[in-house]
Amino acid sequence: MNNPELVVRRMTPDDLALAVEWAAAEGWNPGLNDAECFYHADPNGFFMAELDGTPVGCISAVAYDESFGFVGFYITIPKMRRYGTGMALLHAAKNYMGDRTIGADGVLNMVDKYLQIGFCPAHKNARYQGVGVARASSLVDPVNLSFTELEAYDRRFFTAPRSRFLKSWIHQTGGRCKVVRAEGRIVGYGVLRPCRQGFKIGPLFADTPELADELYRSLVSHAEGSLVFLDLPVCNKAALELAERYGMTRVFETERIYRGAPPVLPLEQIYGITSFELG
Repeated sequence: MNNPELVVRRMTPDDLALAVEWAAAEGWNPGLNDAECFYHADPNGFFMAELDGTPVGCISAVAYDESFGFVGFYITIPKMRRYGTGMALLHAAKNYMGDRTIGADGVLNMVDKYLQIGFCPAHKNARYQGVGVARASSLVDPVNLSFTELEAYDRRFFTAPRSRFLKSWIHQTGGRCKVVRAEGRIVGYGVLRPCRQGFKIGPLFADTPELADELYRSLVSHAEGSLVFLDLPVCNKAALELAERYGMTRVFETERIYRGAPPVLPLEQIYGITSFELG
């Protein structure tokens, strides 16, 4: 650290609310319930940098299990950049993660910095923006949904269990969760959550492009007239076609990076990433 007065400590829930405000100021358009949902993922995995007791930066390092974690919420306030604040936060995150494989979604102008500390690129993601329109769909909100069954389906697309986070995520205030079943099993699901501006869809997982399309139409019908955002892996051609079919435009890109062996995921069935902050 270049500044010996800088300290890094664990966040409180109030600190995380401040970090969400910083994310909003950066133009990340956080969800209205993100602070609460994210904290459920790993209460020990959020860190704040302070200078003389004043918060100046933050990072999340969510340990999902003993082998995998995800880093996000990496923000340094503008006047403290280039003074070692960011590196202090990264070191705190890496120390907490230990030997786990670490995933992250890095903004493109920061990828070189991540490569210098041992991360490797996996694929690019893109945020698409559109407008919610009432569209025909036969899907309804799930009744008597088996969380165990939904979690098992979610594990196909995420490399570690995330029970506490997922329970909070699918039941958040103002959100919608849609599930498609066929032949007695789940074949797709998606979540729409309210944000500072409009709504974000994520996750959007489906066995086929047709199911993804049906889920998308059902979710955006709850956001009629509002902005809708979808974060997708650009290597999924069907996901790109879905976004473009409904008039969405690309507004932002990240690089999915990993330190350690990257997980093998069915990217061709991932039409919407849960979040850039937690993976």
